[in-house]
Amino acid sequence: MTMHSHPQDLTVAFDPVAMEIFSNRLLSITEQMAINMMRSSFSAQIKERRDFSVGLFDARGRLIAQGTHIPVHLGSLMGAVDAVLARYPLDEIRPGDAFICNDPYAAGGTHLPDISVATPLFAEDRLIAFAVNIGHHTDVGGSVPGSTSSQSRSIFEEGLRLPVMRFCRNGVVDRDILDLVALNSRLPEERALDLQVQVATNLRGGYATLELVTRMGADGFEKRVADLLAYTRRRLELRIAGLKQETSEFTAWLDDDGFADGNPVPLKVAVSVKDGRLVLDFAGSGPETRGALNIAQNALRATAYYCVKALLDPELMANSGMMEAIDLRAPKGTIVNPRAPAPVAARTIACQALAGAIFGAFQPLIDPVNRMASSFDVLPAFKLAGPFASGGYYICGETMGGGGGARSDTDGMDGIHVHVTNSLNLPSEALENEFPIRVEAYGLVEDSGGAGMWRGGMGILRRVRVLLDNTTLEVRSDHHLRGAPGAEGGHDGGVGRILHITGEGETALPSKVNNLYLAAGDVIQISTPGGGGFGHPEDRPTDRLASDLRDGILSKARATAEYGEDLTKAAMALLTTQPGASVD
Repeated sequence: MTMHSHPQDLTVAFDPVAMEIFSNRLLSITEQMAINMMRSSFSAQIKERRDFSVGLFDARGRLIAQGTHIPVHLGSLMGAVDAVLARYPLDEIRPGDAFICNDPYAAGGTHLPDISVATPLFAEDRLIAFAVNIGHHTDVGGSVPGSTSSQSRSIFEEGLRLPVMRFCRNGVVDRDILDLVALNSRLPEERALDLQVQVATNLRGGYATLELVTRMGADGFEKRVADLLAYTRRRLELRIAGLKQETSEFTAWLDDDGFADGNPVPLKVAVSVKDGRLVLDFAGSGPETRGALNIAQNALRATAYYCVKALLDPELMANSGMMEAIDLRAPKGTIVNPRAPAPVAARTIACQALAGAIFGAFQPLIDPVNRMASSFDVLPAFKLAGPFASGGYYICGETMGGGGGARSDTDGMDGIHVHVTNSLNLPSEALENEFPIRVEAYGLVEDSGGAGMWRGGMGILRRVRVLLDNTTLEVRSDHHLRGAPGAEGGHDGGVGRILHITGEGETALPSKVNNLYLAAGDVIQISTPGGGGFGHPEDRPTDRLASDLRDGILSKARATAEYGEDLTKAAMALLTTQPGASVD
């Protein structure tokens, strides 16, 4: 599979000031859409964790603005509009329509819980744009609560598959489709309410967009879109031209193929510049996995585009112009280009590792001052589900951060999401208020950051106690076997760990858990991996090592093992001059 687009030229009368104002106006519309969706939604996934995204596309299906939310959602946003335009002739798309879809193979999705709604916008009788949003729905059926098991064997086990369908006619929601989706969920009321919020969100964004079109005129709007996309493409081409003209490779590894008895899976990328275009070749990546770690086409595109933007030009506008200078090459039948009906529910695990591989491959090609070690490069997630004591059913889902990679001039960030995920944590207060669960610990993991002149960021520890019997646990994580690679002499970050604690003791669980039944009083403790260190540990400034020891980032035993006895003694001596400082 090779994916690329054809470039376009800058229009003759290019106005950079007008283009910048136009771009920011579009971004402000997407932010208004996001605020509406967050405040109006019913599920904790959207209103608390903000696991959703919004975007605007032109009438040709080109992205012109994406809200600053979840990078991997770009895949489903793009896929939804592509699916609409492929399925419906333009003369069959009418004012008052809205379209719904989620399927990775039939409708450009990335996994089934992410349901997209695309609404065409008309200036008089002329299709001018699409307002699009995607929401992660807590449950869309399938073999496990939450619909995201890493151990499903095919997409048919993962929930309700939606091809692109007309969801609204003349502004009225199709009740049959709404009821169909709701009936296939363990939380039907939540599904129905959140989907209607998605429709309303696009209407709000559509009103604001059409106000802008009215002021500019339809022709003026389309000209500004052309300028915006051409400018973005040209700006990225200049960044590409500044790269070293050589091929660089990197391989990241998953612990297994979704099952504990599986072999490690490579995610390999080679980065090069050919004829002025950036080429990312994923040959050498592992085969389709048995479990649901496979990366559908649009999840691959979203991951790659995010990496290029973050590495070459973080301030670059996220639109289709950026994508026109990039070629992606992914062999069919591999984890990065699976064939239907390969399972994809837990694709974010592999997307994160793939992003780490792309970052790693770019390091020799970019300015040394911008280089960094690997981050923890995974999205640890858990779901607890079961019946309420008073009746009804609940599903509590949470994704967790970990350690960022150390940079060439600073320590890695502690306890953060990295790469293609950007959701918030589920606040302990909200978790305890909405679900029969108690949070017993929430903090950072001592000794989890990789040692180096600049240390890697720390992972997160979360310990929860379930309060009701018949609670099921599903966990999807990785990097329990090997930590984030260090760079320039830095050491690897710490690995992840999951414990099941009962009155009889504690049991270490694998990184992927499927439908484990828990009893009231059982405790689950999840520790996420840390980031890799940068530079040789013996070059770490003494005052920084002393601060690590004082703040509980590093134990004395670990400091001695990683940084050496002499440097640790010097740091301890420095601590004795600081009032109130003590280290066990």
